[in-house]
Amino acid sequence: MNIRVVSPGMQTTVQDLGRFGWAHFGVSASGAADPLALRAANLLVGNAENAAALEMTLIGAALEFQEAATVAVTGSDFGAGLPLWTAVEVAAGQTVRFGPTQGGARAYLAVRGGLAVPRVMGSASTHVMTGVGGRPLRAGDVLAIGDGAVRRPRTGSAPPFGGTGPLRATAGPQADRFHGELYEGPYTVSEESNRMGLRLRGAPIPSPAGGMLTEGVPLGAVQVPPDGQPIVLFVEHQTTGGYPKPANVISADFWRLGQLRPRDTVTFEKVEMGQAIELLREQEQWLYRLGRAV
Repeated sequence: MNIRVVSPGMQTTVQDLGRFGWAHFGVSASGAADPLALRAANLLVGNAENAAALEMTLIGAALEFQEAATVAVTGSDFGAGLPLWTAVEVAAGQTVRFGPTQGGARAYLAVRGGLAVPRVMGSASTHVMTGVGGRPLRAGDVLAIGDGAVRRPRTGSAPPFGGTGPLRATAGPQADRFHGELYEGPYTVSEESNRMGLRLRGAPIPSPAGGMLTEGVPLGAVQVPPDGQPIVLFVEHQTTGGYPKPANVISADFWRLGQLRPRDTVTFEKVEMGQAIELLREQEQWLYRLGRAV
């Protein structure tokens, strides 16, 4: 069973949840920019949640299914004519055409059985900035469908988590060097943003100079370089950095980072660690119920 790429769209890549344990070699995890959508798509078609699937960015791909398949599309609506957030059947010979996004930045297509692609350093994810794990898809590429389904497919519905409002963040390791300027916003997502970092534009934040040693940096860290324009470290972020970090976007909002588009408006809200944990617990409980549904 194969999928042929008729048109790759703007940037369509194979992704799973990323390759972990390699940061000491300078290799960040990469993986799905919206991990919630990828996990949900896989659960809906009956895969393990870390199965390889397709991530489409801003303009979707056209894909020919050479045999009948069960698929799920999650994330943003790219106008393919398929219902979102539920498992559906596509016929042998059918070409599914995704267009420009109708809101949000990324859509995910999971196929029952997963994509049978090589794993590099334990992951099938494409690290676009370095080429680790492959490259964005091109017209004529053929993707094999695997046989890794672990449960029955099921119907579903969109997650109950709002994608609007401020990005929630906890205090960063250098928060005491700032005076809350980050939370005064708003900021605009720059067109210079990519999978390495989301560059924001707004009123400059005074960035303390000197006394900062290079240290490890995590996904979602908000760092402030000397020009005072914040950068949110994204899924292909560098593994160390020397800019001060007043905040870190909480794990429950990582999926929202993956749906930000250039020129979107961003604000931040400070939350405490206990609230961040509770928000993540609610998200995981929803995914657990999705995986258990019949």
